[in-house]
Amino acid sequence: MTDIGDENNDFWLFGYGSLIWKPPPHYDIRVPGYVEGYVRRFWQASEDHRGTPEAPGRVATLIDRAHWETLTDHHSSLPSEKVWGAAYHIPAPQVATVRAYLDIREINGYSIQYAPFHPASSSSPSQTTAITTLIYIGLPSNPQFLGPQDPQLLAAHILKSRGPSGENKEYLYMLETALLELSPESEDGHVSDLARRCRALEGGKGNGGDELRKVGRTGEAEEVEK
Repeated sequence: MTDIGDENNDFWLFGYGSLIWKPPPHYDIRVPGYVEGYVRRFWQASEDHRGTPEAPGRVATLIDRAHWETLTDHHSSLPSEKVWGAAYHIPAPQVATVRAYLDIREINGYSIQYAPFHPASSSSPSQTTAITTLIYIGLPSNPQFLGPQDPQLLAAHILKSRGPSGENKEYLYMLETALLELSPESEDGHVSDLARRCRALEGGKGNGGDELRKVGRTGEAEEVEK
């Protein structure tokens, strides 16, 4: 297989949501690691996979850290400087097929961005060079971006949501597990706290909660999440 640092192999995809546990087709290398300059939050509505147009679910997106700092985030934990996930290398003959697949999988409000990816320190010596990866991100300008959410109401909403790809809570729990398996330092406080709140609500406290709305903004079917 091709080394991560080979400049001739320029199609790399970074997954920070469902792509961590549900990889794209035709990849030949998977590398755990992280990108910087972003914050992961469950602030993207899902109308086609973990919810419906009438009752959208909630899935992860990345927010530019500079923009996130202008918002009032109701989640108390300060996000890490690193957003952990997995990078996938797609062989040249399969790039067109995989790009078409991803454009359908990520169609619900996500746009293409590029960012340097840093392989985990546990990667092999040939897999330590930072590379440019393609990322699907739900930008604040997209209609599915909800902005800051109250964590408890967000957890309650996730518990009661489901769509063609299954229950919204399944996505949350699988993301938490997948992140914990990447590296000793890859836990995401926002994801783990939401999972803890959901489990507490499932334990007998009920899952009631008002419908969440867009706040705080400044100026399967295949999984929809990254």
